Amino acid sequence: MNRAIEAVLIDLDGVMYIGGTAVTGAQDAFHSLKEQGYRFRFVSNTTRKSRATIARQLEEMGLGIQESHIFTPAFATAVYLSAEQVQSAFFLTTTEVADEIIAASGVIPNVPNPEMVVVGDAGDRLSYDQMNTAFHHLLSGAELIALAKDRYWMGTDGMMLSAGPFVTALEYATGKKALVMGKPSEAFFGLALASMHAEPETTAMIGDDVITDIGGAISCGLYGILVKTGKYSGEALTQAAIQPNAILNSIADLPRFIESWNQVKTR
Repeated sequence: MNRAIEAVLIDLDGVMYIGGTAVTGAQDAFHSLKEQGYRFRFVSNTTRKSRATIARQLEEMGLGIQESHIFTPAFATAVYLSAEQVQSAFFLTTTEVADEIIAASGVIPNVPNPEMVVVGDAGDRLSYDQMNTAFHHLLSGAELIALAKDRYWMGTDGMMLSAGPFVTALEYATGKKALVMGKPSEAFFGLALASMHAEPETTAMIGDDVITDIGGAISCGLYGILVKTGKYSGEALTQAAIQPNAILNSIADLPRFIESWNQVKTR
C-alpha cells in the first residue's frame, strides 16, 4: 500500500474495550482521529445486538461513539436488502437484530414464502422448529444470508456456539451457499467503505484478530493494522497466511502511527 491513509475501520471488542472496560488511551485516540478529519467506522461482528444497544454499552464504558458510526453485519444486511429491493425475509436472529434490519430495510417478516432467510446468533431462539422452518423456506426458493459464520465466542460460562454451525447445517441440508455479511467477507468491507465514501487503498482496518480483521481487510485491498490487545496471539500471527502491514501495542498508538505513515507517503 503506497497511498496515505484517509479513513479507518476500527474493531470494537478487543481493540476499543476488553471485557466491558475501555482500553487505556482508546477514547483519546478516537478524538485525535476525529479532530484530524479522518473518516471512520467502528466495526463489530456481533450478530446478537443492535447498533443502539452497542452504542449504549459503549457509553457506559466512557466511549462516546454514536450509533451512526457503528457498522455491524445486521446493518450491512439491511443496506444490502434495501439495495436489492428485497421485500420479505424470515429471521433466525435475536429479536432486536431482526427489528433493526426490518426498520432499516423495510422488509416484511413472517410471510408464507419469504425471499430471504437471515441467520445470526439467535441464542435461545435457535430451536429445531425454527431451523426446520428456515430449511423449508430455503427449499421453497428463498436465499440464505448469514450475518456471520463465526464458530464460537467467549461467553461468561466459557466458549459458546455462534451462528456458523447453524448456517453450515442449513447449507449442507439444502445445498445452498450463504451470502456472508460479516467479517471477513468482501460484502462487509465493501459496504462499510461505501457507508463513509472511502476507497480500500486509502483505508486501514485496525483489529485484534489476524485472520478475521487483518486477513479479511488485506484480501479486500485495505491496509491491515494488528493490535496486541484482545484476542491477539503471537502463535496465531506466526501461523497466519496473510501478515499485517503493521503491528501496534494498542489503539492508543494509532494516531501517531498514521501521522508518521502519511508523512512518508506524501513526500
